[in-house]
Amino acid sequence: MSVIPKPLQDVIDAFGLLPGVGPRTAERYAYYLLRSQPDKAAAVVDSLRKLHSGVTYCPVTFALMDSGQKVSPLYSDPRRNKQQVAVVADPFDIVALEKTNSFSGTYHVLGGLVSPIDGIGPEQLHIAELIKRIDKDKVKELVLATNASVEGESTALLISQKVAKRALRITRLARGLPVGVDLEYADQITLTRALEGRQAI
Repeated sequence: MSVIPKPLQDVIDAFGLLPGVGPRTAERYAYYLLRSQPDKAAAVVDSLRKLHSGVTYCPVTFALMDSGQKVSPLYSDPRRNKQQVAVVADPFDIVALEKTNSFSGTYHVLGGLVSPIDGIGPEQLHIAELIKRIDKDKVKELVLATNASVEGESTALLISQKVAKRALRITRLARGLPVGVDLEYADQITLTRALEGRQAI
């Protein structure tokens, strides 16, 4: 016989479906909502109910946007440079780049990275749409902003090969050592990129 009431256990189980949320964390979330005012739980439920109907993907950039919009504001904004495109794996990579306030171009979300082990090939990604955009918007610079992982590197290499015959500049995000990290703890890819991108002082 369970010592936890079924409605509470159902909430714990639901939180447990989320990635990175273990049993103890799920219990804390559920118990927090139980102890809070009912309107807090109602707000969570209401936001979840509107999630799928309120969010969609931009047909041009594949970034997330409100379902009432035709294209992402990150593409339609006249202040954004359509001839400079940062290629990212997932929509939330855009959030990280936008927080820097250092990029005024547009974005293109691949929807993942090439990973044969996971059954993800180039045809599952938005690479064909990217090539069409390059021609349509007369893109001058392609910033390959994929992760510094084996999948990220191979995806960047694949894209650069597919667009090699076009007259555009292909760049890659610089890789370096994070502040405060000792060399002995840095991974091989980071160290290699740091050496390749070394600068005169």
